[in-house]
Amino acid sequence: MNSRIFSAFSSALVLVASVFLAGCNNSSTSEPVKTTSAVVSIEAITAGAKGFTVGSPMSARTVYVFFDAQCPHCSALWYAAKPLKSQAKFVWIPVGILNAASTSQGATILAAADPVAAMETHETSMMSKGGGISATADADAQKDAIRKNTELMTSFGFASIPSIVAKHAQTGELVKQEGAMPTAALASFLGLQVPAQ
Repeated sequence: MNSRIFSAFSSALVLVASVFLAGCNNSSTSEPVKTTSAVVSIEAITAGAKGFTVGSPMSARTVYVFFDAQCPHCSALWYAAKPLKSQAKFVWIPVGILNAASTSQGATILAAADPVAAMETHETSMMSKGGGISATADADAQKDAIRKNTELMTSFGFASIPSIVAKHAQTGELVKQEGAMPTAALASFLGLQVPAQ
């Protein structure tokens, strides 16, 4: 009887922890924590990162998202951002933080003829616990871009993914966030209109 109570209590703790966990990080790394970080700037991201655009390419509002292909919170953000793509363009920048599949899958998405369709296929697989898309041979050329994206993201001091950088649509202020959020919170954070339910 006590083991049943302990098992139920443990399950409840895991559920509560997963609700409050908004982002992924590589806690198994043995690298020392950096005490100084580069200043987060959109100019540095546009100059040094390689990603793909979702939404209107002509939009005056751009949101940059560093994501890891193996991160479930990045998957949640992918779906949360969809209703906002008519108000802003989202530039999704793959990084390799969590495991080897992170880099190969991110490179495969970048190498795809249609990265948005590849990302959609990947995230559908991730949400159904399928592990994501299979790496392709032509993705090897993009692995260096994933490495550079990862170095840029970590140079800013971001320790979790997804990491979001944008200018607030109303104030023009630079905003940044580590971790996913639901659509309404994301819209508010970016200064966009909350879509009607």
